Amino acid sequence: MGILISACVMTFNEEHNIRRCLESLTWCDEIIVVDSFSTDATVSICKEYTDRVHQHEWLGYIGQRNLVKDMATHDWVLFLDADEEVSPDLQKALSQAFEDLPAGCVGFEFPRQVFYLGKWIRHGSWYPDYKIRLFRKDMGRSGGVEPHDTVQLDGRAVRLSQPLWHYTYRDISDHINTMNRFSSISAQTLFDGGYRFRWLDLLFRPSWRFFKGFIIRNGWMDGWRGFVIDTINAFGVAVKYSKLRELEWQVQQQREN
Repeated sequence: MGILISACVMTFNEEHNIRRCLESLTWCDEIIVVDSFSTDATVSICKEYTDRVHQHEWLGYIGQRNLVKDMATHDWVLFLDADEEVSPDLQKALSQAFEDLPAGCVGFEFPRQVFYLGKWIRHGSWYPDYKIRLFRKDMGRSGGVEPHDTVQLDGRAVRLSQPLWHYTYRDISDHINTMNRFSSISAQTLFDGGYRFRWLDLLFRPSWRFFKGFIIRNGWMDGWRGFVIDTINAFGVAVKYSKLRELEWQVQQQREN
């Protein structure tokens, strides 16, 4: 494409996903993997695609992304999770975009489309889920709030319509387990930032999350899958604020003892 791209991937025990991810990145000029000491075959699979495989303790989603970005040697970096895949249409669109790079463009954002329970999700809170993933290394950095990192750009991002494919969860149990883990991280982040529990958050935010995804954003059009997605999403919000209250209670108990 005339512009060199470094693909940056984070991994931990992703032997079931990583090959599909790396296959979709073979068109890039460099692939860099930072692994958090996987105990399965992830590292050996990665070494089939690149010699830039590094192991480092987990720094959080934001810290780990910035770590792998700083290892890139080319001017443009592409962030990809191990359970994601650059679709053929997206690769083609990026090639065309770089042939005539828009003035002032320092990044690209594109929708992330989830494959869930045997079907591509096309509505609701999961689609279109636009993400900035390809950008000039010197003009962007990972930021946001754990565990939901975002790329922060010093410039303009061009939006493309072709999707990044996301194979998020193997099944409903995997979905619930991830929700449980993410809600703990989010609650801790709120607590550390000084936010305190309010009954209004617990009473109204979960129902609003469901209504917004299932009704306003047409999650119902994905049928029973859409209902499952927005139900678990709403429950996750309730669990997050419940865990925030639990953290406050634990601190109170420690002080009293």
